[in-house]
Amino acid sequence: MKGLFDFREVATYFFRKKDPNRKTNFNLRAMHTINKISILMFLAAMVYFVIKHW
Repeated sequence: MKGLFDFREVATYFFRKKDPNRKTNFNLRAMHTINKISILMFLAAMVYFVIKHW
């Protein structure tokens, strides 16, 4: 049950350092931007749900 509430990977996704050896392109940057937006929207919806139903 402890593994279900481990949010370290989500938190580190936003503060990860960029690897200078990895070549980036527009598609990769767009994918990560969309992922970050969707994670933030999901967390905001969860907070709203908890507040509304509590």
